[in-house]
Amino acid sequence: MQEFDPRRSATRWAPRVFTAVAGLAALSLGWKLTADDAKTPGAEKAALDPAALVALQHVAFASAEAQPGFERPENVAVKVRPGETLQGAVQRAGVAPEDAQAVVATLQGAIDTVNIKAGMAFEAAIAQRRGQRGPARLIGLSMRASPSSTLTVSRTFDGAMRLRELEEKVRDEQKVACGEMNGSFYESVANVGGTPAIISQAAKLFSHKIDFSRDIKEGDRFCLVFDRKVTESGRTIEAGDLEYAEVKGQKFYAFDRKDSDGKSQFFDEFGKNIKGFLLRTPVDGARITSVFGTRKHPVLGYTRAHKGVDFGAGTGTPILAAGDGVVLEARRWSGYGNWLRIRHSGQWDTGYGHISRYAPGIRAGTRVRQGQVVAYVGSTGLATGPHLHYEVWLKGERVNPIGAKVPQGTILAGSELASFKSQKSRIDRMLAAGGEAVSGEDTPKLAQADLDKVKLR
Repeated sequence: MQEFDPRRSATRWAPRVFTAVAGLAALSLGWKLTADDAKTPGAEKAALDPAALVALQHVAFASAEAQPGFERPENVAVKVRPGETLQGAVQRAGVAPEDAQAVVATLQGAIDTVNIKAGMAFEAAIAQRRGQRGPARLIGLSMRASPSSTLTVSRTFDGAMRLRELEEKVRDEQKVACGEMNGSFYESVANVGGTPAIISQAAKLFSHKIDFSRDIKEGDRFCLVFDRKVTESGRTIEAGDLEYAEVKGQKFYAFDRKDSDGKSQFFDEFGKNIKGFLLRTPVDGARITSVFGTRKHPVLGYTRAHKGVDFGAGTGTPILAAGDGVVLEARRWSGYGNWLRIRHSGQWDTGYGHISRYAPGIRAGTRVRQGQVVAYVGSTGLATGPHLHYEVWLKGERVNPIGAKVPQGTILAGSELASFKSQKSRIDRMLAAGGEAVSGEDTPKLAQADLDKVKLR
């Protein structure tokens, strides 16, 4: 047996074997990556697995970690600034000018790298040099080229840049988005997958029945069903029409009886058209600051009748036509400042005061539809701040906009009612099934519903 000699350092084989195996693995990975890249020059297109982009970044990270003198790579989110070039934006991530120039040259065949718009976003994977001496090394870069495709530039084992285009498949489906109010209506619906377009549709739909500034409380339940185009990774790239909406137990179903705009109308569960004659709130998200009745005028300082309702909102907030009608007046009128009056059917009028400006084309004689933007909130005339003074007139006399008994909508009957019930039954079965597609002749062949987990915070 060999004796221990304290003058000779002990040989530690385990770390050396581990290092050798790791090195061979890194070389094998690099050889495979460059071999794959050598097969097809330029950009490669492949169907995108939702994890493909992440996997590609991990490969780039593994390559970077095999390089001596560099720290572990990290992702840096970058947005192009006004007047900035793409190369300048990449360089701002902390990389060397030659790295920024190389990645832009690689992208030239896939996008217009010259006419870049401010706000364009991308992620750069960079590795800092140990000791922070010198510029960072660019490992990879990814950006969205379209709603369903992503461009990725990664550094191969030999240091070259390789471009890949990852394309996601897009499918049509029905989305069921349910939850509870937590914050504003917009925030609550967005948290369960509602798009801005769908949220706007729903807000306008319920504006006939609900004042979102007063009637909604935290915890109130809502549920929406709408068509959408969605990618494999679950990202909505286009929202279609709203088919069902429920807020605080009020349920509205879309039915293919077209209105004057060619869009489906909405009916309650009994087949009654929910479109009221006049909107309850002609300004989205506004709060009531003064009601109908006697009050001390905030500017004049004495008590007098207040013949309308004031809605507090910021200057420039859109004002909506409360109902279908014709513009009777669009002019300056005493303490009301810029004034707008719309005549509706049945001897009903609505008035809007303190307007900052009118919407394009709004003048006496112009026909408007309910929900159309007709003007913008301001503080013209006798006003202490920006708000909308809203009035309702019946047969030339002002009435309280909050308590006015305006005409109701139509009610379906006969064959239309039977068709509506069939359509309603399909939605009800879908909701009862937790958002799963339901069988039956009235189920759209290309539609599939899924129900996201409800976010309750």
